[in-house]
Amino acid sequence: MHGLLAKLLSKRGIDNLNSLDKEEKQTWDEWEKILSKEELTLEDVKQFCKSQLEVIKGKWSNLDTETEKKQDLIPYFVVYSTLLQAIDSPKAVRESLENQLNNLLK
Repeated sequence: MHGLLAKLLSKRGIDNLNSLDKEEKQTWDEWEKILSKEELTLEDVKQFCKSQLEVIKGKWSNLDTETEKKQDLIPYFVVYSTLLQAIDSPKAVRESLENQLNNLLK
């Protein structure tokens, strides 16, 4: 376990990872995966953003979550969505150009 994660557990008074709920465990696993690598790849960042978006969507769909807490998640959702869009935009631009060039060849 990464040292930062161990300190976080200690600070939160969590003795066992089994006490985490499903969403917390998913986030924890993602953090552990990211921190265990020497270097992050662009794909790692994309996967992290996607997993965070799923956690947010899960909290939004939970009827027990207070409306105010749901509203607090909007900026996070926007940031993660924007990061994914920025990462994928060169790919979309490339595909668009390839389609245009293929149409010129017809």
